[in-house]
Amino acid sequence: MPVTGTTRRLTTAQALIAFLARQYTSCEGVNHRMIAATWGIFGHGNVAGIGQALLESGPEAMPFHQGRNEQAMVHAAVGYARQSGRLSAHAVTTSIGPGATNLVTGAALATINHLPVLLLPGDAFAGRPADPVLQQLEVPYAGDVSVNDCLRPVSRYFDRIARPEALIPAALNAMSVLADPANTGAVTLALPQDVQAEAYDWPEEFFRERVWPVRAPGVDPDELAGAVEELARAERPLVVVGGGVRHARAQDVLGVFAEDTGIPVASTQAGKGALPHDHPRDVGGIGHTGTAAADELARTADVVLGVGTRWTDFTTASATLFQNPGVRFVNLNVRPADAHKMGGRQLVGDARTGLAALREALKGYRVPAAYEAECTRLKGEWEARVSAAYAPASDEARPTQAQVLGVLDTLVTGDDILINAAGSLPGDLHKLWRTRSRDQYHVEYGYSCMGYEIPAAIGVALAAPGRPVWALVGDGTYLMNPTEIVTAVQENIPIKVVILQNHGYASIGGLSDAVGGERFGTAYRFRAADGTYGGDPLPVDLAANAGSLGMRVLRAKTVRDLREALAEARRADVPTCVYVETETPDTVSGPPPAQAWWDVPVAETATRTSAVTAREEYERHVTARRRHL
Repeated sequence: MPVTGTTRRLTTAQALIAFLARQYTSCEGVNHRMIAATWGIFGHGNVAGIGQALLESGPEAMPFHQGRNEQAMVHAAVGYARQSGRLSAHAVTTSIGPGATNLVTGAALATINHLPVLLLPGDAFAGRPADPVLQQLEVPYAGDVSVNDCLRPVSRYFDRIARPEALIPAALNAMSVLADPANTGAVTLALPQDVQAEAYDWPEEFFRERVWPVRAPGVDPDELAGAVEELARAERPLVVVGGGVRHARAQDVLGVFAEDTGIPVASTQAGKGALPHDHPRDVGGIGHTGTAAADELARTADVVLGVGTRWTDFTTASATLFQNPGVRFVNLNVRPADAHKMGGRQLVGDARTGLAALREALKGYRVPAAYEAECTRLKGEWEARVSAAYAPASDEARPTQAQVLGVLDTLVTGDDILINAAGSLPGDLHKLWRTRSRDQYHVEYGYSCMGYEIPAAIGVALAAPGRPVWALVGDGTYLMNPTEIVTAVQENIPIKVVILQNHGYASIGGLSDAVGGERFGTAYRFRAADGTYGGDPLPVDLAANAGSLGMRVLRAKTVRDLREALAEARRADVPTCVYVETETPDTVSGPPPAQAWWDVPVAETATRTSAVTAREEYERHVTARRRHL
C-alpha cells in the first residue's frame, strides 16, 4: 500500500480494517484487542469493499469467520464479547438489503444486554449514480433514508459514512462507545458500497495504536453515606445481583461482602453464578423464574441492595414481589438510568469498586442471627426440591427436561459453560441449575431470543478454547437458527448441542394454558378433524437434520442412554449433538412451578371457561402490584 508523506492512500474499507487492527481496551493494566475478528457474509454491497479489504489485510491483521446467517453472526459475536468480559469484541459485515436488516434482532439483543458488537452493513450508493439501485428502499420524502435506518433504535451509536473522511470521527466515536461500560451495545457504521471502494489520503495518525480504558468509576461519597445509612439499620436486607456484577468482575468482592455481613444474595438471570451455588449466602434466582428461598426473602425484605441490575419485570414479578410495606431500595449501578429505578437511593458507580466501598463502610454490621438461620433453612429446603426434580424414577425411563439437567449436573465441572436463551429452559435453569463457576451460566434473558444458543456457543468457544461449551435448545429454538452448525463443523469448534424434543413451543403452550389460550397454535402436530393442531406429532427428525449439517449425533431414549451420550459428547473433540425426546411434566413430576407472578394480560371478556377463569386469577394477582416511589 503506497505511503505519501504523512498520509496513506487506501480505500475507505481498507482504512477501516487497518484502523480496527490497532485498537485495544485496557483493564487492570492488561491490553486486549478491541476487535478480535470479523464475521461476514458477502454480497454486492460489501464484497468489493470490506471483503476486498479483509483479503488484502490478511488474517494476521484481521481474522475472519464465515457465517451462514446474519442474525446468527451477531449472536456469535455477542457470545464472544460476553465470555471475554466485554474487553474484546467482534465485527460483523453484511451486504445492503436483506443482509443488513437481518442484523436488527441481533443488534437489539446486544444493546439490551450491554454487550459490544460492531456492525458494518453495506448501504445504498452515496453518489446515487442510478436511483434506485438493487435493494434500495425508496422513501419519497427523505432521500437519505435506507433500510439501515432500522438499526438506529437498536444501536448505541449509529453513523452513515457518506464520504471517506467522515470515517475518522465516526470510527473514533464507535470505539469510545464500545469501551464504555455504561453505554456499550451494538455500534453501527453503515457503509455505502461506493464509499467503501473509494480511495482517500488518510493521515498516518489515524492508524496509530490506541488504547481505550474500560473505566471502573468510584461512587460519590454522599451517595455512599446514604446507602450505608439504609443498610446499617436493615434487619431483613437482601442483595439482588444482575449482569453488572459479572461485567465489572466483582464476584470476589461480592462474596466477601456477603460473608462479612451475612446478607443473602439472590440473582437475576444475568447475575446467576456471581456466587457459586454452594456459597452459604447464595439463595438462587429471584423473581418469576426464581427459587422459593429468594422470593420468600424478597417478599419480606426491608432493604434491597440492587447491584448491576436493571429491574426487569421477571425480576420484580411484574412489581408484585417486594411486599414489605416499608421496603427501601439502594441501587448500585454504573448506568444512572438504572440506578434511579425502584425509587431507591442511587449509588452510581462500578459494581466492584462500589461493593468494596460498601464493605469498608459497613464494617461491624451483620444481619440478626435469627434472619441468618432463616436464610440457611430456606436455602436447604430449596436444595431438597432441586434434588427431587433432578431424580429420575428409573434409569430406563424417558427423562423429563428437569432430569436432563440433573444428568448433566452430575457430569460437569466448573470448566463447563451452559448456554440458553428461550423456551421453558431459562426458567428451569434459573430455578434449578447449580452453578459451579462465575462464567458457567450463560442464559441470554434480556431479549430471550430464540436461535441464540448455537451461534453464541461458537462465539463462547472461540473466547474460551478447550472448555466444554453446551448449547441447550428445545425443538422450537433449534428450528429457528441451526445454520451455524455448518460454521462449527467448518472450523472444527467442538460445541455440544443438546436438543430437547418436546414437539412444539412448550413454554408458550404452558403459558397459553395459564392465560386461557388453551395451547392454541403452540404444538408441532398435524391438524385434527376439528381443524386444530391436535393430531399426531410431526415426523420431524431434528437429529437427522443436525447430522446432515455435519455434526456427530448421539441419540438418547432413556436416562441411562442420556448419561452415556452426554459423557461421550463432553469428551468429544468435534461438534457433537445429543438428541433426547423428553417426557412432559403432565405425565411425570416436573420442576417446581413458578414461585412468583408474571404479568401477561388476559382477555377481559370471553365466553370460553378457560379464559374467564384465567381472568379471575389475573385480577387477583394484579391487585398486589406496587409502584416503588
